[in-house]
Amino acid sequence: MKSSEKINHLYWRAGFGLSPGEWQQKKDWSIKRAVDHLFEEAAQIKPVSSRSEFLQSVDKKAGKLSKEQRKKMMKKSRNLIVKQNALWVARMTDDKHSALLERMSLFWHGHFACVTKNSNLVYKQLETIRTHALGNFRAFVHAMCKDVSMIRFLNNQQNKKRKPNENFARELMELFTIGQGNYSEQDIKEAARAFTGWSSDKQGNFEFKERHHDDGYKSFMGKTGHFNGDDIVNIILDRPETAAFITRKIYRYFVNEKVDEKRVNELSRAFLKSNYDIKKLMLSIFKSDWFYESKNIGTKIKSPVELIAGIMRNLQVDFKNPKSLMFIEKALGQILFIPPNVAGWPGGKNWIDNSTLMLRLNLTYYLYGKSDVNFKVKDELEAKKRGQAFRRIEGNINFEPLLNTFDNKSNAAIFDAMKTYLILPPIRLNESDFYPYVYKTHSSDYIKSLAMRMMSLPEYQLC
Repeated sequence: MKSSEKINHLYWRAGFGLSPGEWQQKKDWSIKRAVDHLFEEAAQIKPVSSRSEFLQSVDKKAGKLSKEQRKKMMKKSRNLIVKQNALWVARMTDDKHSALLERMSLFWHGHFACVTKNSNLVYKQLETIRTHALGNFRAFVHAMCKDVSMIRFLNNQQNKKRKPNENFARELMELFTIGQGNYSEQDIKEAARAFTGWSSDKQGNFEFKERHHDDGYKSFMGKTGHFNGDDIVNIILDRPETAAFITRKIYRYFVNEKVDEKRVNELSRAFLKSNYDIKKLMLSIFKSDWFYESKNIGTKIKSPVELIAGIMRNLQVDFKNPKSLMFIEKALGQILFIPPNVAGWPGGKNWIDNSTLMLRLNLTYYLYGKSDVNFKVKDELEAKKRGQAFRRIEGNINFEPLLNTFDNKSNAAIFDAMKTYLILPPIRLNESDFYPYVYKTHSSDYIKSLAMRMMSLPEYQLC
């Protein structure tokens, strides 16, 4: 396999593909150089300074607001979440930001799946995820257990000494750490008692309400003590089953849905030994020879956000209206900050169905033509409510970087170069098969029409 093909594979899995300028610069790099550069970029990114526009304090007298005032406040929050959605996608596609950090953040966003309608809490949770995305998983879990979005989403506000609520404790073990089959129903009950009193104030900050906390003895996973929530997290993370559960999920997402259990066992042992160093785990994956084996390339169906971000990188697309971007996410079945449930997006073949396939295949043409799109939204309830929806997809394509990268070559050379750039192996494409669909009179027209055609292939849906 050519080094450029390996580079393309790496940047689609550790990021969202390459812009034409990045491709020109990095396609001949060694894997070691590319991986080191990805992690160096991520290390240089500092947490975003607080954006007051997203941080809306909750008025203590909110209960006294009129119906109209409350309505306006909720509308403002919804609009800010739409804006935050667009800003996150922009970070995924901008060369000035770390594609690896945003890719890891997207993975963890699906792992710690949570929904909130408060723009303040959305912003804070994303910054927590970014802060820990390549850090220490133990510290990450502790932080997410104090995340107010998560506390409220999983009803830990209602978890009190006299009436424990088990929802938070159950999902912590089942989905976020150790996985099913590695704990008992009694463990859930005891963990719930340990998390009693973990709540939030009206300004959206974590608050420990001691009067609601059960400080009695608890027996959890074979240990006994006056455990609190932090103790429960540490006991769970001391178990090798937790390292295996997280490593397997990372392997399925970044390597292959068909899990090589031998490799996962090796990786998880090292992950536990490192005390859950996420960066070390990801480095060992991306620098391994087996990551670049043919069986792991072009086997993953791009999620809607991966697909959109990749198109935006490849074609330098700029969405002037954030709602247009969110409209596409909704039509394809993945809206940032709105996972379907606490288990997150199922992924894989679930991304493709009759309601999404044609839009996915024709999305670049819609962007090019700024078309009115007729579709039925993926959500059945929404489809019944609204029926068919017409919406203009407004995205401006800047072809200049693509032309600068691939022009000044013969058509045959342009075809071979763009095939390597846009389509991952092992697909074989012949230039003659594209003749009916491309303009051959001028190289710039040829490049534009060839890009549109290649990106409408089913193979472009894979990474």
